[in-house]
Amino acid sequence: MGRALCISHLTSQILFYTFAFLVLALSPVQSAGVTRHYKFNVRLENVTRLCKTRSIPTINGKFPGPKIVAREGDRIVVHVINHLKHNVTFHWHGVRQLQSQWADGPAYVTQCPIQSGHSYVYNFTITGQRGTLWWHAHLSWLRVHLYGPLIILPKQGAGYPFPQPYKEVPIMFGEWFNSDPEAVIMQALRTGGGPNISDAYTINGLSGPLYNCSAKDTFKLNVKPSRTYLLRLINAALNTELFFSIANHSFTVVETDASYVKPISSNTLLISPGQTINILLSTHQKTPNSSFLMAASPYTTTIGTFDNTTVAAILKYTAENLPVIKPTLPGFNDTAAATKFNTKLRSLASWSYPARVPTKVDRRFFFTVGLGTSPCPKNATCQGPNGTKFSASINNVSYVPPSIALLQAHYYRLLKGVFTVDFPGAPLIPFNYTGTPPNNTFVSHGTKVIKLRFNTSVELVMQATSIQGVESHPLHLHGYNFFVVGQGFGNYDPNKDRARFNLIDPNERNTVSVPSGGWVAIRFLADNPGVWLMHCHLDVHLSWGLSMAWVVEDGPLPNQKLRPPPLDLPKC
Repeated sequence: MGRALCISHLTSQILFYTFAFLVLALSPVQSAGVTRHYKFNVRLENVTRLCKTRSIPTINGKFPGPKIVAREGDRIVVHVINHLKHNVTFHWHGVRQLQSQWADGPAYVTQCPIQSGHSYVYNFTITGQRGTLWWHAHLSWLRVHLYGPLIILPKQGAGYPFPQPYKEVPIMFGEWFNSDPEAVIMQALRTGGGPNISDAYTINGLSGPLYNCSAKDTFKLNVKPSRTYLLRLINAALNTELFFSIANHSFTVVETDASYVKPISSNTLLISPGQTINILLSTHQKTPNSSFLMAASPYTTTIGTFDNTTVAAILKYTAENLPVIKPTLPGFNDTAAATKFNTKLRSLASWSYPARVPTKVDRRFFFTVGLGTSPCPKNATCQGPNGTKFSASINNVSYVPPSIALLQAHYYRLLKGVFTVDFPGAPLIPFNYTGTPPNNTFVSHGTKVIKLRFNTSVELVMQATSIQGVESHPLHLHGYNFFVVGQGFGNYDPNKDRARFNLIDPNERNTVSVPSGGWVAIRFLADNPGVWLMHCHLDVHLSWGLSMAWVVEDGPLPNQKLRPPPLDLPKC
């Protein structure tokens, strides 16, 4: 009897320590980093561009906002105080928010907005990530002014998988409106037509020498000969994908969306709203007798109006006023140039930075992504196609924001009247997606989600449609990175296209463009419980409803479960 008790006790001890070991082994690495505190006072400030002074939302009176710098493993605490009359939230674009889901930031998804005169503390740890990300407002069109870089350095002593640069410089692309962007989108939603376009693009908040009345508002990058500079490119533009080039210089792409890539030498790149790209720029060996423009111009195939201008900054080797050389950029509708760049990107897939591509797929989804229309309200006049209102949808469902946050409804099991779990995994009515559009272009409206079990491996094909014209759609997935395993033009054919998927070293991103008139396939592992928005990062399409959400259920271990909300979570 005593021997049996002894064996039973020993067995229980072994089970206990085995379980404890598994919990530790499967837990995120505990941060050995530091806590970095930031304070965001969101307030109006007078800013002048294009000889037009406007009172715009800023962070601490600065436009663009402050640079957040941390190391992998650090904890970031941002205390936001809203002095605007508008509600506001902030999203830390690309941060996975492991065990900090309440800090993700999209309004009415992971939180209710921070109301005027109120505050909220965003508190999260950078786990297993390093590189260039960014932060921005995530409500209406407020991000046109409220954005900034989020730089994650490698752990102390880790270094880069490329030569250490002489200097690192964030380059943020944006848009400037001479009118109030909030009034612009409100008018467009009211009339059902397309919104007025921006008046200029910006680089680090400055419009540059190619616009009228802007020579003094030019970002200048002073460089030395025979040096290597790491330029951290961030497209914070509201509605525009951008080509970028530097006159008489090539560069090497080494990172996209805070994931290292196999080095690519190029003289032109494409960057979509929401994306980041790190490039190494090697300067000339001797001081040249000229300066050089770093310029960006739009890429679009839209049939609507767009800001077809070019923004520039100046690359200077000397303080002298020398002649300035301009780069040659692709045409605004050069899909071949866009495709050539995007299809060259490959994950580094090294021993230190492996590409953990799901090779087994648990669930497959097929999403159509594009524009559509909604009926004009009774006794109203609408300015959309044929007297309708513009809409946008995924699988013909145009997203309707709820009145409380989806994550709160999920956590407290208050689903009724907030959202339903019947988002279609494929189009309910198939059609020739890139051919002649169907006669009925009306979308349905709803707050629908897809529910996934923890650790589900997902394959998602996103197919662009030709309804209201073909164009590219940069889709951003919150809470996750994914692998771009395939892309092409025309209608996706699973029997032919899936066999060509790259499962070895596909590009790892958090934002990918669905090609104009084509499709893109991604894979990810649903290992982050919570409610995660996926949406087009062209804000006009987001405003029209081009988004949906994934609900990922808890896993079995303590660190795989959604934590309770913070005490200061804003109320609706």
